[in-house]
Amino acid sequence: MNLIIDIGNTRAKTAVMCGDAVVVQHTVERLDPLWLDQLVDRYDAISQAIVCSTREDAKPVAEQLRRRLPMVVDFSAASTPIPLANHYATPATLGADRLAAAVGAAMLYPGRDLLIVDFGTAITIDLVEGGAYKGGNISPGVKMRFRALHDYTARLPLADVTDERLRFGNTTLSAIEQGVMQGVANEIEGYIGAFSEKNDKISTIFTGGDAKYFVKRIKNAIFADCELVVCGLNRILDYNANKD
Repeated sequence: MNLIIDIGNTRAKTAVMCGDAVVVQHTVERLDPLWLDQLVDRYDAISQAIVCSTREDAKPVAEQLRRRLPMVVDFSAASTPIPLANHYATPATLGADRLAAAVGAAMLYPGRDLLIVDFGTAITIDLVEGGAYKGGNISPGVKMRFRALHDYTARLPLADVTDERLRFGNTTLSAIEQGVMQGVANEIEGYIGAFSEKNDKISTIFTGGDAKYFVKRIKNAIFADCELVVCGLNRILDYNANKD
């Protein structure tokens, strides 16, 4: 069994994997060392782990796991081998979660050119083309946009994501809701259109916590059933474990 740990900007996710199947998955606000030890004790078939973090706290988690497991990969290191060519100009600055999502998408949709949209704290738009990761863009996430409107104005209320689709809002709250939600949708549709003009075989993949709100708003996108970062980290762990 594999233990996958993805420490994001706001939450940490853990997944115990058997092959490509998720045995159990947890999302926590803070990764407590005692809780992590108890998780390893509970699933004593875990033999290897991988740790990915968008912050600076991957190393102590990896060191804790190395005291328990024969193999632990710290994926915060840019030198970690991956089963995908990486054409990013500054790989040391590339977010490990973005690269893991690209690996996960390439594993699930082999041989296809992919535009990967991850709706997380930030929205990332990344390209896998010709069997290589080419790079991408980073934009404020949905909740970040709502928070910015509230924090940087005197009277605008704090709104939240919504499934409601209106042509335009008829209250201040609905104007904010529809402005942010449709603004994000228009932004992503712009990317899809621009990339599709250059490559009509490209497939668009949605992932991340807020992706479900945009599947109906944006046509011609595939909603990834599994979390691409977790799938990718699992693939990277197996890849490193099986290297000669």
